[in-house]
Amino acid sequence: MHSSLPVIASSPTSSAALQLDPRTYARGLSCVHCGLCLPACPTYTETGHEADSPRGRIQIMLGLADGKIDVTPGVKEHLDLCLDCRACETACPSGVVYHELIEETRARFMEQQKLSAQGRFMQWIFFNVFVHPARLKLALLPARIMQKIGLYGLLRKSGVMKLLPSQLRKMEQMLPAKGRLWPTRLPEKSGPVNPPKTRVGFFSGCIGSVMFEKVNRQAVESLAASGAGVTCPRGEKCCGAIHHHNGDHHTAQDLARANIDAFCPTEGEQVDFVATNIAGCGAMLREYDVLLRDDPTYAERAAGFAKKVRDISEVLSIVDLPEMKHAVDAKVTYHDACHLAHAQKITTQPRALLARVPGLKMVHLPESDMCCGAAGTYNLTQPEMATRLAERKLKNIETTGCGTCVTGNVGCAMQIQSEADARGQGLKVLHPVEVLHAGVFGKS
Repeated sequence: MHSSLPVIASSPTSSAALQLDPRTYARGLSCVHCGLCLPACPTYTETGHEADSPRGRIQIMLGLADGKIDVTPGVKEHLDLCLDCRACETACPSGVVYHELIEETRARFMEQQKLSAQGRFMQWIFFNVFVHPARLKLALLPARIMQKIGLYGLLRKSGVMKLLPSQLRKMEQMLPAKGRLWPTRLPEKSGPVNPPKTRVGFFSGCIGSVMFEKVNRQAVESLAASGAGVTCPRGEKCCGAIHHHNGDHHTAQDLARANIDAFCPTEGEQVDFVATNIAGCGAMLREYDVLLRDDPTYAERAAGFAKKVRDISEVLSIVDLPEMKHAVDAKVTYHDACHLAHAQKITTQPRALLARVPGLKMVHLPESDMCCGAAGTYNLTQPEMATRLAERKLKNIETTGCGTCVTGNVGCAMQIQSEADARGQGLKVLHPVEVLHAGVFGKS
């Protein structure tokens, strides 16, 4: 039987509205209220409310745990509005690990709260469709068929989509305009067999494997061309981020165990790295050591697994891409995905790789590391704030004069592209892998 995070009161107050693990509670105590996180917080910059800032939310969560604050719709609204983008962690001089506090708080809320009918429906979509690639492909098939025959565009122009509830309307808006009817799985083995320069386990992601199959294939081709042996285990599951960020801690743990077994089995060939194109997945995979720290069977294995996780830009920097002989004549700007820049602290590698592409001109993006509003499923649960943040991002992109924005996360790409399309901005959003692949192999 697997162990899970113990539920221990952080305060002797028996009337506490929320109980937190003492280790998590201690994260909040390290905040010194300096306020340096305020200008880094997307929601605070939009609302100007202290309760919508990291230090304000920390005080709310500690107050709930101490029994000084009751759970009310207003209190919960301030916490729900948090993107969990972790920009506050980058800005914090005291090293407050804020995300552990907000994520456990949400898990405790989930144990207590009763969702609305729409909330239950959205949660069902998240947990039963999004995280299962086959089900997601099946759910998207009617829309993909209508796209192929030209009917989908007519439906959008008719305005019928505006009749959908806000969350479903946002979900529909984010559907990429192009995509295969039925994306196929990556080959289980790619690249040289004897001897590979390095062994890479490639994590394709649930939504990423369906929505961005082409980018995944280009990543594997680029790794193989660099001399890496690439394995795509058939036992791969969702990384668990959607569950964990929506309060389903226990399912996230089960998914973590399955992925550890798939990529780092106790017997057989071991990989040197676990690589992914998706910043959100990478951030979650790196957290497996914390997620399973109380599991006597998996704690040590989880720590070893987390040390192997790398963003694709890190691995391509290590294995060294072949010479890029094909010019990519374009002017682009780069958006730092939150879970790449703030959660994984990766900012230089993607830019350094892009700088090697012949013909490519890079233009600095103002507020490049400010959240675009995607934040996993946030743009579906909080569409109003997500739209405000997307508008801010698009205005900054417009100042660069670039027609292309490059970013290393599926969620960011879908958010920025769909919001640009809705405004007729004519922007193209690409993953760094797409640009690098064009430099190595030419257009594909």
